[in-house]
Amino acid sequence: MSLRKKNTVQSNVPIIVYSHLRWEGVWQRPQQFLSRLSQQHRVLFVEGPFLVEGPCEPTFELRQADSYPNVTVMQSFFPASKFEDGQWVDEQRLVLLQQALNGPLSGRFDRPVQWFYDPMAVVSFAGKIRERAIVYDCMDQLSQFKFAPPEIVVRELKLLKQADIVFTGGRKLWEAKSRHNSNCHFYGCGVEIEHFSKARLPETLVPQDAASLKRPLLGYFGVVDERLDYDLCSRLATENPEWNVAMIGPVVKVSPDSLPRHPNLHWLGRRNYSELPAYSKAFDICLMPFALNEATEYINPTKALEYMATGKQIVSSAVPDVVGNFGDVVKIARSHSEFVSLTRDAVENVDHLAVARGLKMAEENGWDCIVEKLEQHLCDVLAKKTGRRSGTGSRAGKNKRELIATE
Repeated sequence: MSLRKKNTVQSNVPIIVYSHLRWEGVWQRPQQFLSRLSQQHRVLFVEGPFLVEGPCEPTFELRQADSYPNVTVMQSFFPASKFEDGQWVDEQRLVLLQQALNGPLSGRFDRPVQWFYDPMAVVSFAGKIRERAIVYDCMDQLSQFKFAPPEIVVRELKLLKQADIVFTGGRKLWEAKSRHNSNCHFYGCGVEIEHFSKARLPETLVPQDAASLKRPLLGYFGVVDERLDYDLCSRLATENPEWNVAMIGPVVKVSPDSLPRHPNLHWLGRRNYSELPAYSKAFDICLMPFALNEATEYINPTKALEYMATGKQIVSSAVPDVVGNFGDVVKIARSHSEFVSLTRDAVENVDHLAVARGLKMAEENGWDCIVEKLEQHLCDVLAKKTGRRSGTGSRAGKNKRELIATE
């Protein structure tokens, strides 16, 4: 990771994050943002509850995140038998957090900024711990995901109403959420350009399981869930037996037994974030074979820019934000037949102009730049709530230093 080099005074404004994703899960938007923010802020990353079979009382555990000394991860454990009692769960989640804040974390997270990814957490925590401000970073339309609790719609509206600032991960998300919060800003995905550009280095070694696959190799990395079009994955494999298709990522919310099976379709499972450039080096074409359904209506895939940074061609389904944001780089297919045709063309004829556009787009959209802008928005909110004024440009930087030093 490329760490930000800033000459600001270390902030004493802590951040408590409520996430539906695990810190040790697939490394994506929450980890990219909070790992960087932790350079200036103490971060408590509160994960959603783990369910435990058998009788037990709710408990929690704290640990320091590997490689990020300013990030503390809080995990809680609840009896599965009582998890249907939503009011009790909401109350107990707050009790556990207060126990942590008054006990082992005493004095470290006083007057925090509350930063939400999970709208379900709003009832437990918003307005309950003397927060300085509430941030909602809406990375997905979670209400349209498989197994989403029905009450998430009402809770998200509550969160949008209470939030001092809202960020969205997609333009279509911004159009939807800005109707409910006037301080709403679209910041899409970013990329660690130095990390994924390793796929273009001669010294990067392709992992053996990928190197053993016959070329051309069509590749995907990301979560394997309800957002993928499995009929399309199957067709890519059967359309040309000379192709090999490598699907990298953890299987979530779908049964592994339901995945299509063909000799040249390889479900490789989860790989570490650190390994993805090496696997990408093996790909001839990078795939985004998304289904066009409710779960993908609002997504803005992080992997698009990551693929671009590897210097490879990309073929994708016609996901709205992919079409709007990356149409000059990514080959967009509106049917299975077109997806196969575009893939065949890309294998046979490299579009060097699209690759060059992709590299330029990746270089212009680093995570560090995005996080600096988010932090300035947060600074403006805090300044406004404390009666101070903030601005833009060099004056904004001066105000930010004053705010950090005095808050």
